[in-house]
Amino acid sequence: MNLLHPGARVIDAVTGETLTEDGVAAAEAELAAEPGGVVFLPIETTVTSIARYLAALRLGRPVVLLDPDGDHTDLIERFTTTEVHPDLALLLTTSGSTGNPKLVRLSASAVRANAEQIAEVLDITSEDVAITTLPLFYSYGMSVLNSHLLTGATVVLERTGIMQRDFWTAVNEHGVTSMAFVPYQYEMLRRLRFDPAKYPTLRALTQAGGRLRADLVTDFAQRMTGVGGRLYVMYGQTEAAPRMATLPPARLEEKLGSVGQALPGGAFTIEDDEVVYRGPNVMMGYAETAADLLLGDEQGGVLRTGDLGRVDEEGFLFITGRTKRMGKVFGVRINLDDVEKNFPVAAVAGEDKLHVFAENISDDEARGLRTKISEWLGTHFSGVVVRSVESLPLLPNGKIDYRALESSL
Repeated sequence: MNLLHPGARVIDAVTGETLTEDGVAAAEAELAAEPGGVVFLPIETTVTSIARYLAALRLGRPVVLLDPDGDHTDLIERFTTTEVHPDLALLLTTSGSTGNPKLVRLSASAVRANAEQIAEVLDITSEDVAITTLPLFYSYGMSVLNSHLLTGATVVLERTGIMQRDFWTAVNEHGVTSMAFVPYQYEMLRRLRFDPAKYPTLRALTQAGGRLRADLVTDFAQRMTGVGGRLYVMYGQTEAAPRMATLPPARLEEKLGSVGQALPGGAFTIEDDEVVYRGPNVMMGYAETAADLLLGDEQGGVLRTGDLGRVDEEGFLFITGRTKRMGKVFGVRINLDDVEKNFPVAAVAGEDKLHVFAENISDDEARGLRTKISEWLGTHFSGVVVRSVESLPLLPNGKIDYRALESSL
């Protein structure tokens, strides 16, 4: 699979290094000389890493995108193999934070289909310029890269982040037209008093990676409308390569609270209250062992999302909850039951935060517990809120009344 349009550009904002066809070909030759099978790629926000990623896809070598700062020894040992299914192109770790991660098996056709879907609904052309705001091993960050490379657009590699002046300097120097953020970044942007008028080329913001509060949706939509731009609310999962829906900016006010309509070629249904997605971008299945990498398509284009929801008469999806006790903190999916197994707390999910309730603890103990939980999750402590309660509310059967806890948020 070749994702690199002849006109696509990737440029490093700091070094000025650019991605070239010769660079990808060199990476391809280097990779071809290495033992076959799975390629494990701790992908950095660099031209070199992207060249190796594209080379693996061209060679038909399934590539696992990994956090360059993580220790993946166990995962590499589990999945090192030369025996893989011929359709397999990309392997992404599930965004769970505990236990041995599964790998999401994505075919070349699914990866390409989703890049094409996104390019169509966001109207990405060769004139567009994106800037990296998310890690490339994170499916949303990867999706931005794929959709822009496929259409001949430009991707600016920036590593400092939105809290640093260098990031915003790069936005203007390179004429950035779109930026992609997850909910906690929108919280940060509001604190930074983000004003799109300061960035004359900026035309679009996109949001995925969890639910964005309605007031923030309205706020940033108005900011963008004020400069003739657009805010796109989106919905996805890694298992869908990864995006499944977008809310057209023109319908945002009318459909506030919705994550939008299915991408072209996709469709949502509600089955036993669960959101089910059908589309060409659905994964082949999961892999828990190296032997699973030989398996073909087990999904048949059907993904049971684990989300509860409803679809209105126009096909707009509204997410109402989770079938399992899961939450998201800064775009990372968390098993709430795993939190409770490791700490003496009751855990519920809020708006991009983990709320934990502990009985009769002091303020100092609460701060210490917050630090321990955030370190265990590998996330910033601001994503964890610890509350002391006299006693946990219980149901008649003696189990914790989570709805009562959620109502107190």
